[in-house]
Amino acid sequence: MFLKQHANDLVVAAMKRVVTISIDDAQRKRLEPNVLLVDIREAHELERDGTIPNAINVPRGVLEFRIDPSSPYCCDEFLSAREIILYCQAGSRSALAAATLQDMGVSPVCHIEGGFAAWKRSGAEVTESTDCPVLPMEK
Repeated sequence: MFLKQHANDLVVAAMKRVVTISIDDAQRKRLEPNVLLVDIREAHELERDGTIPNAINVPRGVLEFRIDPSSPYCCDEFLSAREIILYCQAGSRSALAAATLQDMGVSPVCHIEGGFAAWKRSGAEVTESTDCPVLPMEK
């Protein structure tokens, strides 16, 4: 199969245009009012590894629909957020997601360098996945 761009090319391009924050910055910012921390990993990843306290889970595949006020699947949590911090397992999916949200006009939006794996390696607090609200798709 011929591809004009490979997945890694898309990630590299996204990384060049999105804001990437450090683990230290993410730890500080996640406790600020009006900051929404969004875990875009799939449910099985949260069940296996846990998540960051105070995060909500919106899998990457439905993120655009959950943030769009014109979508019947829009979540109220996004409507009141002043800043959105995304993360995935290693930082690639969250970079792509941040770029897409920027394209939609969302600002400010950023992602965590190295994702959840880097967060966990740093010794930062982790919670069980049952503590992370998974937002239902039904309205």
